[in-house]
Amino acid sequence: MPPEDWTATYREAAASFVDLVAGLPADLPGPGLGEWDLRALVGHTARSLVTVSEYLRKPASAVDVETAADYVAGLAEAAADPGVTQRGVEAGALLGDDPAGTVRRLRDAAIDDLAGADPDQLVTTYAGGMRLHDYLPTRSFELVVHCLDIAAALPVRWTPPAAALSEALSIATEVAARRGEGAILLRLLTGREPGGLSIV
Repeated sequence: MPPEDWTATYREAAASFVDLVAGLPADLPGPGLGEWDLRALVGHTARSLVTVSEYLRKPASAVDVETAADYVAGLAEAAADPGVTQRGVEAGALLGDDPAGTVRRLRDAAIDDLAGADPDQLVTTYAGGMRLHDYLPTRSFELVVHCLDIAAALPVRWTPPAAALSEALSIATEVAARRGEGAILLRLLTGREPGGLSIV
């Protein structure tokens, strides 16, 4: 059973995203990530708020994706879908003339919807049915990763909330290990590979 504060990490990640966007130029100028300009990147990141509210209204009948790592492991294949790029562009356009205000309202809606939610309820995600408490860490993961992308694009300084960063690192490490890339990741983290860093 999830802990009583099972939404805390997500709430912190969402609040940090709101704060980041509040400090950006309102017109969100310049490049973002890959085919996305900054507006589309921010819009795509905001979908980690939107989908929580959307999926809570789409109950699932069975669990198809067991864990957050299972979900994240499928993101590489999903990213190749041109629809992902287009949805980011559309989400960016929906931010309007007040991206900070729009993102804040989306965050508030997601948090309000979560307040009455059962952590074990089944929701229908793009990847299939998931328990809500397993899906929510995938949204924290996306918020951390893409807020780092936004900060790098400008550039501005942004520090992820500690719990959300730890959770994202844990998920990423598990996915890397499943893909047979755990040893490479460990070598990068211990300074054994060019461009790596040493934690020891």
